Amino acid sequence: MGAHKRPSMMSRAGAASALTLAAVGATVLMPGGAQGAEASTVATNALRIAASKAGSPYQWGATGPYRFDCSGLTLYSFKRVGKSLPRTAEEQYNSTTHISRSARERGDLVFFVSGRGVYHVGIYAGDGKIWHAPKTGAVVRLERIWSNSVLYGRVD
Repeated sequence: MGAHKRPSMMSRAGAASALTLAAVGATVLMPGGAQGAEASTVATNALRIAASKAGSPYQWGATGPYRFDCSGLTLYSFKRVGKSLPRTAEEQYNSTTHISRSARERGDLVFFVSGRGVYHVGIYAGDGKIWHAPKTGAVVRLERIWSNSVLYGRVD
């Protein structure tokens, strides 16, 4: 009865080896698969961080942790997951991999454009919504994308 209570060291080592082999095998079978999954996890973690700042007041030029402007929120969220972004929305757009609307995923950046360039940024939350710091007098919030004049970027 007592002999079967604890797994032997050999069975623990065997389980660990099987898990390692499975992880390595998945990478070999799907080249770039692990890298894509890692990028996706980084983006969704940045999205979670932005969402955790719901209700934080907008302040022009602020980069957190308690007040934000639009690009300050995206900069802060990605910095917390180990990715650096430039300071302004336009510079952030120029530093991302540009993707199509149909390729957008949760955690990608959504850039609002007008004739004079990029003027606003948020983090895509899915379902046509973004987390963003909208304007003076407002707070960080989840909101539907209100314009068709948007571009999408993925943080590498």
